[in-house]
Amino acid sequence: MDILTQLNRAMDYIEAHIADDLALADVSSATSYSPYHFGRLFYYIADMPLSEYIRRRKLTLAAMQLQSSEVKVIDLAILYGYDSADSFTRAFVKQHGVTPSAARKTGVNLTIFPPLTFQIIIKGVQAMNWRIEEKEAFEVFGIERTIKNVLNPDETGELTAFWKEAQTNGSCKRLIAQGGRSDLMGFGGYVEEQADECPYMICLIADPGRDTSGFQVASVPAASWAIFRSEELDENPHGRELRILFRRAYTEWFSSSGYDRFPGPDLEIYGMTDSGKYYEEAWIPVKKIT
Repeated sequence: MDILTQLNRAMDYIEAHIADDLALADVSSATSYSPYHFGRLFYYIADMPLSEYIRRRKLTLAAMQLQSSEVKVIDLAILYGYDSADSFTRAFVKQHGVTPSAARKTGVNLTIFPPLTFQIIIKGVQAMNWRIEEKEAFEVFGIERTIKNVLNPDETGELTAFWKEAQTNGSCKRLIAQGGRSDLMGFGGYVEEQADECPYMICLIADPGRDTSGFQVASVPAASWAIFRSEELDENPHGRELRILFRRAYTEWFSSSGYDRFPGPDLEIYGMTDSGKYYEEAWIPVKKIT
């Protein structure tokens, strides 16, 4: 089953259970993806966290019910999972710009979010630099930290702060010196007990016989990898190119590639060429659709 089919199944699941206390794990159960990787997939394609989409849909349906019925505000608050009429009203005003009571009036402007439907996007304006590589399992070693808002780290800046700290306190330099290579990696999603947080590593590939003492070690499973590479740049993009690569891979490449995402972690590569140019690569485990 391809990505678009699975995403649309997940959207159907949300609509069928919109009044429930929906968690990421519930929605991802309608697909073959883990909660962590479904959350990342949705975020890159929809440009918002799944929790934000569900909130917008609930408040959209609440507004429609206020316009078409005499339902009480407190009943809507309870129906859509809010602790009180006050918390519901605050969320309602944030989305619609008016209170629930004002939303009953004829002619009032409301902000409505229809259900998402995912379709094939064919752009073809900008070429993509990609390749498929088969790799046996390998180990990485590096510095690990638990990122709490891992599905939308830009919201809190946790991931950015982790990288900045590792670069300023000498951890990255020590890792590069011990690893004998400079192509640093970002590695998350290798432990998935909790979908809303997970360990994330700034790391290097552990070459055979390489000393990894003093660092955390993790295994990367054998996989076929779709690898998307940015242009070579004079200045360090600090992850900016990676965000574009992942988004284009999920919104453009997968829909017409004949590949589906395979369970496993995404990898981020922050590299430099021999001539001193910066580049970034997004590695995504894939399988051929049969």
